[in-house]
Amino acid sequence: MKALIQRVRSASVRINNKSISKINLGLLVFLGVYKDDDINDIIYLVNKTCSMRIFPDTNNKINYSIKDIKGSILVVSQFTLCANIKKGNRPNFTNAAQSQYAKKLYLKFCSNLRKNNINVFEGVFGENMDVQLINDGPFTIYIDSKL
Repeated sequence: MKALIQRVRSASVRINNKSISKINLGLLVFLGVYKDDDINDIIYLVNKTCSMRIFPDTNNKINYSIKDIKGSILVVSQFTLCANIKKGNRPNFTNAAQSQYAKKLYLKFCSNLRKNNINVFEGVFGENMDVQLINDGPFTIYIDSKL
């Protein structure tokens, strides 16, 4: 399982010009699910996402986590994070989880984030979404549960 995490001042998801989700200060998480991912991958990524100290304290030192600042998280499914581009120029997605299984793990990831008393908002799994954000920093972290 892979997550691309961006510290944001705001982020939102729209589908067909309709607002679906919006957060202010917090994290935008793009989540890619592989076919061999399981609950252990979810637990690892949830723990890292909730505990990473990537927000500044009063001295502008990077000491606070999302829980410390009481920020929100917007989670967007992103199967393209599972792309293999080693051969040719067209991405290969054969290692990405099938839609039903990926959606199950995506929802479990969001559910486990909520168990950490974090306000979690979601995109719409499998939909073509317009994602807008104001990146804070920029501060972007890439996490792979297998590394």
